[in-house]
Amino acid sequence: MTERPTDIHIDDLREPVLTPMQKMVLESMAGAEVAFTVDAVLGDAKERTGLSDFGAADFVERLRVWCQSTDEDAGLGPMGRMRFYNDMVRYAANRLRFHDLLKRHPEILELEIKQPIIIAGLPRSGTTHLVNLIAADARLRSLPYWESLEPIPDPGVAPGPKEQDPRYVKCAGEYQMLGQIAPLLRNMHDLAPEHVHEEIEVGALDFSTYLPEWNAMTPRWRDYYYAHDQRPHYAYLKNVLKALQWLRGPDRWILKSPQHMEQLGPLMETFPDATVAITHRDPVSVVASAITMLTYGDRMRRTKVDPPAVAAYWADRVEHLLRACVRDRDLLPADRSIDVLFHEFMRDDVATVERIYQVAGLPMTDDARGSLEAYMAENTRGKHGRIVYDLVGDFGVDPDALRSRFDFYYERFPVEAEGI
Repeated sequence: MTERPTDIHIDDLREPVLTPMQKMVLESMAGAEVAFTVDAVLGDAKERTGLSDFGAADFVERLRVWCQSTDEDAGLGPMGRMRFYNDMVRYAANRLRFHDLLKRHPEILELEIKQPIIIAGLPRSGTTHLVNLIAADARLRSLPYWESLEPIPDPGVAPGPKEQDPRYVKCAGEYQMLGQIAPLLRNMHDLAPEHVHEEIEVGALDFSTYLPEWNAMTPRWRDYYYAHDQRPHYAYLKNVLKALQWLRGPDRWILKSPQHMEQLGPLMETFPDATVAITHRDPVSVVASAITMLTYGDRMRRTKVDPPAVAAYWADRVEHLLRACVRDRDLLPADRSIDVLFHEFMRDDVATVERIYQVAGLPMTDDARGSLEAYMAENTRGKHGRIVYDLVGDFGVDPDALRSRFDFYYERFPVEAEGI
């Protein structure tokens, strides 16, 4: 008989008790400094790749805001600063490789992205489980985590099995290290190399996503992002997906990102024949899950954790996502969109996928069903242990008061409160 996964409460969110490994890592980075400047980021990207053509230069302004926003976060510690800087260099290097590939193979831009299935929904609302489940269907092209980190291979590396790809090997090594540094992250968001990731990771090559908000307190960037039309950046994302499709098939995509909830207009203009599934979960549970995960990571990223500040920022951020979704939901074609209620999805995962397939015009074959059921058997819910949340004790947040902020959302969608 299979034992029920253990429930885990992280009882040191406010006053972290570091493991010997965590102390060693932080001590090794003490005094490490990075210069958050455009010149430094682009210079390191050029050195890493040996390339110099970044394509259109409009991204430089956005990169500058990323740098300014991060530098303004006084609470970001050496590890947090170094990690974010390395992410910026990685995105810039990926951009160089992408434009180098386009110069050598301009026919890439002639490809079409046809009838993608796109999942939108709040973070922590089941989008990750749903996209990984659907991606088990071999008929669909997805974006595994290892590939999302470095989408365009070094042209000097000969093609070969995934396990021999330097990008995969690097990602696998970092995954093992992360498991030692922050072991409970896999209980909340397991980023194994094969895990299917969000396409905005490759959209970040154009330096216009909400990704910086997950790495630091970046209100300057958030407000800049809010104030600018994201259509050009969704178009850029689509071109990167074309390159990935050219590199390897199949040619029908399964995509997902919470960011799409506040960008339904740009999303549909960019992918006009897409089928869009929006997941809906009690936003109080979403906030509790997201801020617990972020605050747990802050023990390594930041000089001091501040759970109430994290809660305040992400309650606002989730409200913005939801208000945009309620405002723009009707922009999605009725015959190519579906609302997925979390409680229904959790009752029957495969049946939910079948409903999405019906809207997308994709038959549920015996092979597909077998692949989905095999995935479910291998990935039982909470298999690493389930994290339990304490909004009041850990964050000083009254769940009822928080829930009242989202009345507009409960009125629009029949979401079940989860009793947190």
